[in-house]
Amino acid sequence: MSFRFLTAGESHGRSLVGIMEGLPSGLKILEKEIHQELKRRKQGYGRGARQKIEDDALEILTGVRHGESMGSPITLVIWNKDFENWGEIMQVAPFKGKVKRQVHVPRPGHADYVGGVKYKHKDLRNVLERASARETAIRVALGSVAKFFLKELGVHIASRVVSIGDVHDSSIVKTPIHQLNEKMDKSPVRCYSKASEKKMIEAIDMARKNGDSLGGVFEVIVSGAPLGLGSYVQWDRRLEGPLAQAFMSLNAIKGVEIGMGFDSAHQSGRKVHDEMAPSQKKVKFKSNKTGGIIGGMSSGEDIIIRAAMKPIATLMKPLNSVDLRSGESVKAHVERSDYCAVPAAGVIGESLAALCLAEAVLEKFGGDSMSEIKKRVKDWRKNY
Repeated sequence: MSFRFLTAGESHGRSLVGIMEGLPSGLKILEKEIHQELKRRKQGYGRGARQKIEDDALEILTGVRHGESMGSPITLVIWNKDFENWGEIMQVAPFKGKVKRQVHVPRPGHADYVGGVKYKHKDLRNVLERASARETAIRVALGSVAKFFLKELGVHIASRVVSIGDVHDSSIVKTPIHQLNEKMDKSPVRCYSKASEKKMIEAIDMARKNGDSLGGVFEVIVSGAPLGLGSYVQWDRRLEGPLAQAFMSLNAIKGVEIGMGFDSAHQSGRKVHDEMAPSQKKVKFKSNKTGGIIGGMSSGEDIIIRAAMKPIATLMKPLNSVDLRSGESVKAHVERSDYCAVPAAGVIGESLAALCLAEAVLEKFGGDSMSEIKKRVKDWRKNY
């Protein structure tokens, strides 16, 4: 079964739209449950004023009847509440007169300048409206549906923040993955350690005071993924590929690793490979340094993905830039933004992982209904 999705919409446009195709029939999908996931994306210490404006009201337009998927394409819409303040600026119809809030000074680190050159936009708002991280709201909505699908098959996804700025949390997660988000969502920075949480908040406060921003690293953990998702037979079928692409497609992400990741490059082979032992006519791994993926395939162990997020490009004390109309050196454009979005990025990462793994599950097990797929996954687990 082919699985795919697309998103559309601008940050201050009327709405964000997502459409997904390939999910089986019989999956329970409720608007209120998707909205709960969207609320999780809005949280996090260091978020900007936009999160207080938007309620991320969502509607399911197609593909669901009486609370269950029909097997046909599913369309989701999030209405931008702030659009009422941007009507003339963002209207679809031709506009007569001078358009307000045009952008001619690109922000260093943002898509503004390169996107403007590529698409020959004189007003850089055409770039920043679509390049904005606001688009991730609809990806979370789509990813939430994928998470519901995986949960029905015993696959659970959670996330946590492991660093903000130069503050690191080296805690070992002992909480069951299906309970981890409940614990993490109680932390303002979604950090496992209370001591590190306090230091992260202090670091964000300092960045805010200085008109600066902070990045960090978040970790997504997947439990219950069946052994054998992905394949070694062709380069584009290796499971790490779509996962890395999905995470690198998230705004401000500059690095992705699985398992030991970059640390494995500094260790000897004995310290990075997982030994195996017999276990009731099967094989078990003594450790999970590979992060649940071996040779392009899921090993049955927890899949562990980390992503490095650079600081947000919009700074309240802006860097130097160029006015593209005059060519003069000026301070960069300032657009309403966050000081730190790492906690929210972790929640988004859960959805990205879910979308990739839902596709991998459907590719391996197939089936047009949930009852078919559940049986096939159950039978597979009996042997592996």
